[in-house]
Amino acid sequence: MASLLCLSLLAAAAAATSPGRLVPFDLLYADGVRAYLARDWARAAELLQRALHSYAGLRAARRACRAACAREEPFPGGPGGWEAALLGPVLQRAGCLQRCLGRRLRPAPSAHRASRAVRRDFERREPYNYLQVAFFQLKKLDQAVSAAHTFFVANPQHLQMREDIEKYRRMSGVKSDSFRDLEATPHWEAYETGVQHYDADEYLQAVARLEESLSEALSALEECRALCEGPWENEDEEEEMQPGLYEAIAAHYIQVLKCRQQCVLEIATKPGRISATEDFIPSHLDLLQFAYSQVGNQTLAAECAASYLLFYPMDEPTLEKMKQYRMELGEDAAVTARQSIQHYVQRSLMEKKLIYYAVEHLGETFNDPDLWTPDELIPENLKEKHREDQEKQKQETLDVEERGKRGPLPFEGIAVTMDSQQMNGTQRVVFDRVLTESECKGLLRLTKAAGEAGDGYRARRSPHTPHERFEGLTVLKAMQLAQNGDVEWRDARLLLQASEKSRKIIESYFTPGKKLHFSFTHLVCRTAVDGEQEGRMDLSHPVHADNCLLDPEGQECWKEPPAYVYRDYSGILYLNDDFQGGGLFFTEMDSVTVTAEVHPKCGRLVAFSSGKENPHGVWAVSRGRRCAVALWYTHSQEHAEQERVKAEELMKQRAVEQDQPDGDKHQGTDRSSRSSSEPRAPSRGTKPADQRQKPGSDRKQHPKVLRARDEF
Repeated sequence: MASLLCLSLLAAAAAATSPGRLVPFDLLYADGVRAYLARDWARAAELLQRALHSYAGLRAARRACRAACAREEPFPGGPGGWEAALLGPVLQRAGCLQRCLGRRLRPAPSAHRASRAVRRDFERREPYNYLQVAFFQLKKLDQAVSAAHTFFVANPQHLQMREDIEKYRRMSGVKSDSFRDLEATPHWEAYETGVQHYDADEYLQAVARLEESLSEALSALEECRALCEGPWENEDEEEEMQPGLYEAIAAHYIQVLKCRQQCVLEIATKPGRISATEDFIPSHLDLLQFAYSQVGNQTLAAECAASYLLFYPMDEPTLEKMKQYRMELGEDAAVTARQSIQHYVQRSLMEKKLIYYAVEHLGETFNDPDLWTPDELIPENLKEKHREDQEKQKQETLDVEERGKRGPLPFEGIAVTMDSQQMNGTQRVVFDRVLTESECKGLLRLTKAAGEAGDGYRARRSPHTPHERFEGLTVLKAMQLAQNGDVEWRDARLLLQASEKSRKIIESYFTPGKKLHFSFTHLVCRTAVDGEQEGRMDLSHPVHADNCLLDPEGQECWKEPPAYVYRDYSGILYLNDDFQGGGLFFTEMDSVTVTAEVHPKCGRLVAFSSGKENPHGVWAVSRGRRCAVALWYTHSQEHAEQERVKAEELMKQRAVEQDQPDGDKHQGTDRSSRSSSEPRAPSRGTKPADQRQKPGSDRKQHPKVLRARDEF
């Protein structure tokens, strides 16, 4: 059934390019969505399919007409006035396009100018989202699965579709080959298969698939470039005064050139991904060069190496390879780059030169998509800005990727106060309202016991500064104190609940679907020592990273012992703010340049990845007592916190004892302390992160290696 749907789409797209009436796709799409909302599934499926056919037909018509008119009305290269030589053929080309599109897109081509929002829906494959539901309601499961999979490939973060896909996989009667991408681009399948053969040292198969990918990629590039010559989309729609003749021609032409330059990013970005594969075209040549050398075809290997040098003429490994190939083939052997690659590079350099002229003299902007652009092509006054723009673009891509990976928060009432962008870094976030005031007070009662129990650092006042007194309490120690009657059970259990709540929040935000285990949990307080604060210059906790040894001088962080290299994420859950100093701050790798600060308060949770991207420290506590729950997490089951397992066992023993008849009233009292530490009930279509795990993953797993160690 899926193959029939795919064939019908292709056949309709081909038919749409032949003369005849083509209904505008945005009108069909609007009618299809209205039918969908009216639950008229048959009508919705028909209209949405026709909309997709029309959209494909429109693009095919534009490509075909531009290719035909380039042949029928070529630009002459002879001498003459520039107006006759340039504008005359331009007008003739425009007339040819109008006639061609008029024949193929009846009624008038202007009827097919859909809004930007509708075009964006088609680029994101939104019609398939509607189609899969319509087909499902019509009991056409294979077609529903194909539509759902096609949408999900381009929208892998869509939670509802992810659940739908899983439901389809569990349904009986659904064929595995129905999970196919109806919009698949040929070059990506060939490229990934070729790379797999290459990695497996299967070079003959790798050569065949990589050659196919390169050919298809260059073909897709030409198709994308042809569509760049469409109508001028003015980003500033409120602009009233239109530019003059020369300005209009220049502005539109530069827009076309920039669009053409960005085509390499379009073909190099896999559906559903945010960032493109770097050096997509050159990487083909690099892989092919090595693959051909391994299968003994030195002639084609040399040709690929020469082609690669067009992008990176000073690449030393490739230059050495070229010397070797010339020796093997003989000095008289003619080794030249591929004609298609020469054409590609020369054309791209010509376009870049014109664009950079417009950037320098006409106030245009340009984000160069290529890493291989020669420095001499970029004007001197733009080189620094070019480097800054590339760094900014890379950072923005990382931020977008991070936001795309975030999952829904599993508790109600929690607010994201600051994210990575606001904190000038990556993998950083601040949540508020994680705990209530009463819960903070309950945990602060435990800290009093911690001070009396002396659970610190080998009888030292503080591991980091003589100006503060340090007090700490682990989850196991808290349970043991409760067992001895030194603290209340509800307060000890609250430490377990609050830390588990923090774990679920951090897991669902940063790593949805990937289990985080506790590495270490510590309820800690830092108290300023009276009479020892004057003239103080040190920090409460020096700048460091949590899973590597920070080397500010070398601008490096060494992931080796004694660092806790298995830590993946860190968190601090604050309990109070009635003190001076004690704020958390992040720095650059130099440990000096502060990039962000977080001020403690009850119920605030700051979370971040534990690596070199997040060096951090704590300002000196100059007055009062700062208390917080310090949390570290790991993806490694073997490094899961041993003391927590024992603490949970003590908690279970307590629960068994409470099951006795005389313990009923205590159970009721204890349940009241759950309050905001319980997950909210799932709404329709969305499940809490802890309910989305595969069957059996909620069973308690004991760590493979049990360790007794001081985490600091």
